[in-house]
Amino acid sequence: MNNNNMQYTYTKKRLQFGRQCNFTNYCKVEADIKPYAGYTNHYVQIDPLTQGTQCSKIYSVHEVNTNTATFRDSGIYHSEGGWPKDLNAKDVEQTVRYKRKIEKDELYIHTMLQLLPPMEQCILQNNACNIYEQYFSYMEPVSLIQRVYSRTVNVYRDILPIKRQITHLSWSPDQGNRFAASYCNTDFKNIINDNPQSYIWDVENPNMPCMILKPFCPILTLEYNPKDSNILTSGLMTGQVACWDIRKGSEPVETSLVKFSHRDLCNEVLWINSKTGTEFFSASKDGQIMWWDIRKLQMPTETLVIDLCKTDDQNVNKAIGISALQFEPSMGTRFMCGLENGIVISGNRKGKTASEKIATRFKAQYGPVINLERNPTFVKNFLTVGDWTTRIWSEDCRESCIAWTPGHRDFLMGGAWSITRFSVFFLIKMDGTLDVWDLLIQQDSPVLSVKVCDEVLTYIKPHEQGQLAAITNKKGTTFLLEFSDALTINQKNDKLLFTALLDRETRREKVKEAKNREQKLKMKSLRNTNFETECATGNTKNYEDDPKCLNCNIDNAVLIHCEEDYDNAIKAELLKEEGISNGTA
Repeated sequence: MNNNNMQYTYTKKRLQFGRQCNFTNYCKVEADIKPYAGYTNHYVQIDPLTQGTQCSKIYSVHEVNTNTATFRDSGIYHSEGGWPKDLNAKDVEQTVRYKRKIEKDELYIHTMLQLLPPMEQCILQNNACNIYEQYFSYMEPVSLIQRVYSRTVNVYRDILPIKRQITHLSWSPDQGNRFAASYCNTDFKNIINDNPQSYIWDVENPNMPCMILKPFCPILTLEYNPKDSNILTSGLMTGQVACWDIRKGSEPVETSLVKFSHRDLCNEVLWINSKTGTEFFSASKDGQIMWWDIRKLQMPTETLVIDLCKTDDQNVNKAIGISALQFEPSMGTRFMCGLENGIVISGNRKGKTASEKIATRFKAQYGPVINLERNPTFVKNFLTVGDWTTRIWSEDCRESCIAWTPGHRDFLMGGAWSITRFSVFFLIKMDGTLDVWDLLIQQDSPVLSVKVCDEVLTYIKPHEQGQLAAITNKKGTTFLLEFSDALTINQKNDKLLFTALLDRETRREKVKEAKNREQKLKMKSLRNTNFETECATGNTKNYEDDPKCLNCNIDNAVLIHCEEDYDNAIKAELLKEEGISNGTA
C-alpha cells in the first residue's frame, strides 16, 4: 500500500460549521502494576530513628596565600628645567654660559621664529581685553534665600484616659531640658474629670512624665523659679497660690491661706527679679494683684486692686478682672497687666498711691486681652493678643498701636515673641493653626502657617534658645516644634532695620495723635463759639428745654466748617496745579 495516498475523512453536521475549537488533554494510562501479596511476608517494622539531612551544597576548605604588592608614591620637584645632569642649576655662571651656547645654535633661532608670532598674538589679545575684569562689581551680592519651615519633634500626651486642657507651660531654667505643664478643665459648667494632677516632662522622653504634681485642687498656672530649677510656684482654682520643691516630693511645700488669697481663680503667676529669688506676684479674675514671698506664703506682702473708676479708693467689688500679666526682669519694679475690658495697664510698684501705680493705660483690644508680652530686645514695644487681631504697641504712643495684623477668621488663643529673632512672633488660633509673622519680611500675612492639630490650641511658649517652641491644645497634648534658621537667627542688619521700622511707625502715630488733638481742640472751640452766638441771640431757652437740639446744631456747624475746609483745600490744590502748568508753558 502507498502511504502517500492515505486519506481520512472527518464528518460533521452543517450546523456545527464555524464553531470555536476546544482542545483538551486526556489522561492516558502508561502502566498498570497490580499489587503482589507475596511482598507482605518480607515486611519488617523498624523502630523510629533519627537521621540528619543536608540539602545545601557541601563546600570544602580552600585557602590560597597571595603575595602582597607594596606601592609607594614618588615624584620630582621640577622648579626650573631642562638643565643637563652635569650642570649645577644653582651656579649662575654655568647657567649663563649654557644659555649663550644654546642661543648660538641655528635650531634655536628657527624654533623661536615659529613660536614668537602666535605668542605675540596672544599677548596682544590679552592686552586688548582685561580677562580679570569683574563685571557688575557695583552690585551687592544677593544672599541665598533661606527656606522657612517647621517640623514636629515630639508629642507629649496626657496619661489619663479622660483628657484635660493645658492652661499653662513653663520651661526649666537649666537650658530647658524639662518643662512643667498645668492641666485643668476650664469648662466649669460641665466638669468631666476633676483629677488635679499636673506633670513635669523631660524633653527627651515623651512616653511618661518624669514627675507628677499632686495638688488638692487643679492648677491653672505653673512657673519655674528662674534662679532655681527645683522650685516652682502655681496658681490654684481656689484662688490660692502654692510653692513646690520637687526635691521634697510631688505635693506642695506651702500654700497660702484662703482668707488672704484671691476671691476668684488665680490664672497668672510670675516671678520677680529680687535679690533673694523668693518673691513673685499673682493676678486673678477678681481684679487684684498680690505680691508674695515663699518664705512667708500665708499672706501677701502687698495687694493692688485694679479699680479704674476710683483708683485711690480701692474697691474690690468694682475691680476689673485681670486676664494677662507681664513682667520684664530688666525693668525693675515695672509690670503690665491686661484686663477683661481690653485695657492694658503699665504700672510701677514703687508708686506711693494706687493711682500712681496704674497711671498709664492703653485701650488695646475690644475684648479681653488674652496675651501680653514685651519684645525681649526692644522692651518699650509690647504685643497684645485679643479677639481677632494682634497689635504691637509702643510706650510712647498711648492712643493707638503702631502695627497690627489683619482680622483673622478664627479666634486668637495666644501669642509670643521669638526669644532670639526679635522681628518674629507666633500666633495660635482656635482652628489648630500656628502662624509665624516676621515684620522684616512682610507685614500683611504670615511667613509660615502650620496646621498643628485639629483641636483648639491653648498656649505657646518658645524655648530660651529660640529654635524650639512648645504648643498645647485642649485635649492635653503638647507639641514640640522646631523652626528653621530663617526664623531663629538674626542677620547682620536685622537689628538696625527693625529699629528703623519701629521708630518710623512710632513717629507716624505721634503725628496722627497731634493732628487728632488739634482737631478736637478746634471742634471744642467751635462748639463754644456757636453756643455763645446762640446765647447772644436769645435762643438758649430752646436748648435748655431740648438739649438734643443744641447737640444737633453744634454737630451741623462742625460739619459745615469741615466741608468749608475741604473745599478750600481743593481750590488751593487746583490753583497750585494751574500755576505749575502756566509756568511750564
